[in-house]
Formats: sequence, structure tokens, C-alpha cells
Amino acid sequence: MLDLISSGLVGFWLGVAGIHPEASAAWELLALQTAPALVLNSVPDSVAATTLQQYLQGLKTKGITSPEQGIWIQSGPLLLSENNGRVPLPAASLTKIATSLAALKTWGANHRFQTLISAAGPIQKGVLEGDLIVTGGGDPLFVWEEAIALGNSLNRLGISRVTGNLVVTGNFAMNYQSDPLKAGELLKQGLDASTWKAAAKMQYSTLPPGTPKPRVSIAGTVQVAAIANPKQILLLRHHSLSLAQILKEMNVYSNNEMAQMLGQMLGGAPSVRQIAATTTGVPDSEILLGNTSGLGMENQISPRAACAMFMAVQRELLPYKLSVADLFPVSGRDRRGTLELRHVPAGAVVKTGTLNEVSALAGVLPTRDRGLVWFVIINRGWQLESLRAGQDKFLQNLLHEWHASPVIPTAIAPHAIGVTPTPLGAASRNEILYKG
Repeated sequence: MLDLISSGLVGFWLGVAGIHPEASAAWELLALQTAPALVLNSVPDSVAATTLQQYLQGLKTKGITSPEQGIWIQSGPLLLSENNGRVPLPAASLTKIATSLAALKTWGANHRFQTLISAAGPIQKGVLEGDLIVTGGGDPLFVWEEAIALGNSLNRLGISRVTGNLVVTGNFAMNYQSDPLKAGELLKQGLDASTWKAAAKMQYSTLPPGTPKPRVSIAGTVQVAAIANPKQILLLRHHSLSLAQILKEMNVYSNNEMAQMLGQMLGGAPSVRQIAATTTGVPDSEILLGNTSGLGMENQISPRAACAMFMAVQRELLPYKLSVADLFPVSGRDRRGTLELRHVPAGAVVKTGTLNEVSALAGVLPTRDRGLVWFVIINRGWQLESLRAGQDKFLQNLLHEWHASPVIPTAIAPHAIGVTPTPLGAASRNEILYKG
């Protein structure tokens, strides 16, 4: 069936691939052990090739031409079909796959960002006589729930009033607001329930029943300092969610601000591009980044490169006993964010991308006959709703031919995240340092 040049490695893959394609375990092994950039030229899969041509013809009838459409379909190291697969195209938020990969390579899936809370003055009878200092450590998901938990921890330390200012140092952001002064104003509000506005009240309502409302009133203003007060007394160390959980939230909602914050800490678009190219083995000429979120037409990635990056994320997660389902939305499971109105086949793990004239979809589709099928679709055109519907239908047509996997392969099943809601606002992540 396949016309491949024989070698020791190729022979191994052929041996695996030749063991009853309908056996999901064999195809799962094939997909798991592949180096992302390893693609073996073969006779195009007839089902993939025919379905792809029908899809492109359907686009053509709407005035959307093939040269502007990028498709890549791969199972393990076997290229099943493609169209403009090695051509960089505007990738929109598929860029976040590169950012996720670079973050994993740099910090690891279990990394937690730290935010320190300190006092610049004595604490007597519930009053901090001086400034309250927050030193940010780059947490891109410090939101209302985290501030509420922090205020409650300060109350447990006996602090209910601050006579001085709230001083912001380091890399601190809140509610995706990276301006330290604005972030500090949000934190000041979050620490004191008597000052809450509608947004804070709404997020409080999502916390477990009985969660206390914090009361830490700050008499002064919010100030930003480049250098922390050397005489500060450490009170609390706040640990963020794990990096894997942070990336899951970023990708489910395709949050641009989180991607930009992570990208800045990683060294910006050039650094993310280099890490992605090095990790996947794809030429960096196929990964052109102007930023790390995907905003703007300057971010251009070839379908092959996007596919290789998605597969590389899976490989990076294996030592942590996690999968891409722990970092990206799963159709039929994550009924929120960018998949809320989509009809992607159930069990597929995907990342969406949208600009005014770009609709993109990348991910992995579990099938019975071809195992894990990794795919990328990048469409150029203004009919975004029609393009999204066409992508969903294209995947449904492939699944109709290859049949749905009877069970979600363990290789792409959510392992540690997504079974229960993300534990934002968990007091257990506030480490008390002050002993009084």
C-alpha cells in the first residue's frame, strides 16, 4: 500500500503500521513515538486525498481558491494528504501552539509562578502600620478569585487594615491587565469586599459556598516601585496554578493577553520562534512570528509546522503523564470558549484561530482505521462562519470514512485537568511565611 524507501527506522514504522490498522493500540503507539518533524513520503491516502479534493472544490464554488488554503493531514510519520502544507500562511491563534510549546520547554508543565506579599511596617492588633507590597512573578492567570483568596489569607494572619499604600513591584498583572498601576487598583479592590463592583461579585459567586469575603482595607493609594523595599517582611507566597492548567485556560479561550504575557517572559516572538523550530526540526522559514498571541497577519506558519508543533507538545507532556487534552480544548468535553458553537467531532483535541479574514483549526482526531490523525486547516476568506462550518464538516467526513475510535485513546485522554473545574481561588496555594 505504501511506497516507502526502506531503512531500519522506516521498517520499524512499517511493521507497526502493518499490524491491523483497525487496532487502535498499534496506531496509538505509532503516533506516540514519532518525532514531530519526521514525515515519510508515501502514496497519498486515497480517503484523505479524495475528501480533501472535495473540500477544496466546495471552497472553490464559494470563490475561495486553493492557493490560499493550507491543509496538512498526518498519522504518526505518515503524510496522508496536504495542500500548500509547507507554505507559511496567516495562522491567527494557532500561534498559541508555538507559545505553549516554548513555555513547556522553558519551564515544564508543573511550573508555578510566585507572587510575594510583604509588609513594610509592624503589624499590631490587626493593623499593618505601613505599606503592603505585592511582588509579581509573572503569573498570567491572577484573577479575582486569586485576589479573594489572598485577602482571606491576610485576614487569617490577623491583618484587616493597612495604614500605608499598596506598592506593586516586579512583574504583576491581574485580570489580564499587565499595567502595574491598573493591576494594583484591581488587587486593592479584590482584597476588600466592601469595595467590590459587579465583576468581583460575580466571580465570588462561582467560589465554593461559605467562602469568606475578605476585608483588608488599604488607606493609601496604589504605587509602583522599580525596586522592592529592602526592609519588607514576607507575609505570604502565592503559588499560581500549574503551567499546564494556565495553558489550558489560555487555549480554551484563546486569551491573547495571557499569550502575550507568557511570550514576553520567554523573550518575545524571536525566542518562541527559535524554540518551536528547534524542538520540531521544522525550518524556521516556515514559522514567522511578529508576536506570541496570533494577532495580526504577520504571524505566518505553515500547516506542516503547526502540525509538528502540536505533536511536539504531546511529546513534551509525556514525562508528566499529561496529554494535549490537558492543554487544549476537547470537543464534546470543554463546552466553553472557542468550541462552544462548533461541531468538531467528539473527542478531537483542537486549537482554533480567527482573524478578520482567517479561520484556522489544528489538532488531533482519534479514528478507528488511521489511529490518531493530526491535522491543520488554514483558510483565507471573509466568510468566517461558513469556513468554520466547512472545517467541521471536513473532519466529520474524514471520520465517516475512517470511523470513530470506540474509545478515546489513552494517549490523548485528559489525565489530570478538566475532570473538575480549574481550582482558581484555592487557599491551599497561599503559603504563609509570617509567624508573627
